[in-house]
Amino acid sequence: MKKLINSPANVVRESLEGIALAYADCLRVCFDPSYIIRKDAPIKGKVGVISGGGSGHEPMHGGFVGFGMLDAACPGHIFTSPTPDQMVSAGKAVNGGSGILYIVKNYTGDVMNFDLSAEMLREEEKIEVATVLIDDDVAVKDSLYTAGRRGVGLTVLTEKILGAAAEKRMSLIQLKVLGDSINASGRSMGVALTSCTVPHFGKPSFELAENEIEVGIGIHGEPGCRRVPLASADEVAEMLIEPILNDLPFKIGDNIILFVNGMGGTPLIELYIIFRKVARIAEKHGIKIVRNLIGNYITSLEMAGVSITALRVDDSLVKLWDAPVNTPGIRWGI
Repeated sequence: MKKLINSPANVVRESLEGIALAYADCLRVCFDPSYIIRKDAPIKGKVGVISGGGSGHEPMHGGFVGFGMLDAACPGHIFTSPTPDQMVSAGKAVNGGSGILYIVKNYTGDVMNFDLSAEMLREEEKIEVATVLIDDDVAVKDSLYTAGRRGVGLTVLTEKILGAAAEKRMSLIQLKVLGDSINASGRSMGVALTSCTVPHFGKPSFELAENEIEVGIGIHGEPGCRRVPLASADEVAEMLIEPILNDLPFKIGDNIILFVNGMGGTPLIELYIIFRKVARIAEKHGIKIVRNLIGNYITSLEMAGVSITALRVDDSLVKLWDAPVNTPGIRWGI
């Protein structure tokens, strides 16, 4: 597998150095331990919003640090959870006196390390910490990576909405309640056309024949729930959105934010074809798409594929979604 890297051992470090140079006007990158932080942090009276996870999912999470989203993000090695000392250092750096909110994807390593760091911040620094756990994947209940459902595309929507709420100076308790309600109202599912290659392994995470696709994949290159013959875009859209709509279940009259996400190697022209079909299916179900996000936002290195996320929203959530945001990965209203 050809990759534009210098050395597998230095991929994350050199990527962070690039981010530091590219966005020096709005971000700072710390290297020992590593985290990305908005330049104006800490902000007095504002809850610090922190997320993180393994690298290889860019622009998530580091690309979502900035006004209206995250105050800091902690990048682990590729597909590897960040360490507690990263979160502790980031937490101290963004603490404005109103507590810290963690947004954590439901993977065993992430949950364990974020929980440990929260205990350290509470006991050693006397900082209040609350956690919103994201477990929106309808495809797999338990896997090698997690107990329960995995956290996937809903993470991006949650970071945007809670980031906006934190800018409005919602309290830590209010943000925790809002975050849990968002998690309860969103569902996701994905499919892979190809696997991906972790640089230091040098070979695909799993093998797919030319005429096969993997349904229900996670974001670490792990296999999904079943393997089926290659299908058309319309058929793929249907096999993803129908389980999502049936799981919550969504109902006639619901308003949703629809997120059609590329897995890293998927061109926008294909994502728009998927969105076209999903929009028609939603209309058939009496569900209105009031906002959308389409593009590569939570990726699995160079994997070709797509994930779909539907989040049921009311007017208050739509206002938070529309609120100004200025990050490397998402920017509007500025």
